[in-house]
Amino acid sequence: MKFLHNITAVMRRELRLMRQRPVYLLASVGVMTFCMIFFLTLLRDRIPQDLPVGVVDLDESSLSRNFIRQLDATRIGKTVGFSSYSEARKALQTGKISSFCVIPEGFYSEVLANRQPELTMYVNTLYFVGGALSYKELLTLANLSSGAVQREVFRAKGMDDNAIMAQIQPIVIDAHNIGNPAADYRAFLCNALIPGVLETIIILVTVYAIGSELKHGTSRHLLEKAGGSMTAAMLGKLIPYTVLFTMMGIICDLILYDRMGFPMAGSIWNMFLGTFLLVLASEAVAFFIVGTLPVLRLSISISALYSMLAFSLAGFSLPVEAMPPYIQGLATAFPLRHFYLMYVQEGIFGSGFEGWYTQVIALMCFLALPPLVYRRLQKAYIDLNFPRK
Repeated sequence: MKFLHNITAVMRRELRLMRQRPVYLLASVGVMTFCMIFFLTLLRDRIPQDLPVGVVDLDESSLSRNFIRQLDATRIGKTVGFSSYSEARKALQTGKISSFCVIPEGFYSEVLANRQPELTMYVNTLYFVGGALSYKELLTLANLSSGAVQREVFRAKGMDDNAIMAQIQPIVIDAHNIGNPAADYRAFLCNALIPGVLETIIILVTVYAIGSELKHGTSRHLLEKAGGSMTAAMLGKLIPYTVLFTMMGIICDLILYDRMGFPMAGSIWNMFLGTFLLVLASEAVAFFIVGTLPVLRLSISISALYSMLAFSLAGFSLPVEAMPPYIQGLATAFPLRHFYLMYVQEGIFGSGFEGWYTQVIALMCFLALPPLVYRRLQKAYIDLNFPRK
């Protein structure tokens, strides 16, 4: 009972500190709210639209004009006309357009003569999303235009439409977007970025909460409130943050998978469980960092670096399997990687617990980190023998 009383006393003290220091709620609830609004409204139309695509029409024929009209009618592309290649290249280099194509002179006449004219495309792949999407639209329209020309030629030869389509497209591709049939770019980004932001907030705020006791020299007062028990002090200090972060994660899950209607093939309750485990694992990492480096400015710097690396090694932008072997092993050191794998199994494939129980084990393994630095942090709390600046 005394142990529980000590934990309760520390919790009251921590809640009072959270009220007195707005940085805690601003760095957690405020930042998370801003990121949710930003990412969910950034691509409110699901995919980028009206990307500027340059066209240099040197032919000015009915075929080239029809090609430009079709490109301008797509959701993604918005054509920008140029009179010469040099003007289009300058606009591409200055970022005014994401790509452009050059329709050569005599394009229509060479098509009619079956001479296979070349339609040249230039894409700025520095802007990955805009370049890839505009290139896809240009390539699709080029293939459709080629098919339309072939169809008219075959019709002139007296062939029926079924035989023509068998010649133009002998193999029909039936593609299905698994887990995201609407090709919603928000679903691709937010399902990894939002948990990543949450993990970053958890690690930084937890490190600050523990390390600020050392910086301000109040760690001994904290231990007095806990009856001299370091365990009671840490439990009482972290329980309010655990509840806060878990509530934030659950609210984010409800917004993504209920309000916004993002794909969820499995159970949202399983996502709640995964979110709770992500919170515990992130707090364990933060405890380990501040216990290893009991200097606030150093531990905050290491936490920021660690959190940023998690976005690159989670595997949602570049598959971890395509990375070098030593990087693949390093990816397992980030809770976000295991949470993302858990989401793929539950949210996309709906495989249930048997599909991601290994990720649960991996997330729980992070809870073994705090005991490794427990004595070191306790000694720092008692002796205060370290630089505070």
